[in-house]
Amino acid sequence: DLGADSLDIVELLMEIEEEFGQSISDEESERLKTVGDAVKFIGSKL
Repeated sequence: DLGADSLDIVELLMEIEEEFGQSISDEESERLKTVGDAVKFIGSKL
């Protein structure tokens, strides 16, 4: 668990989208529960 509130998650998703030039759907964002999930997601998009 990231231990983040919903605003933290939205900010993180926006940073990921900007940094990696990838759009993240609401459905995809709901699956990102841990740092490992985020790393796997980013890796799958590159």
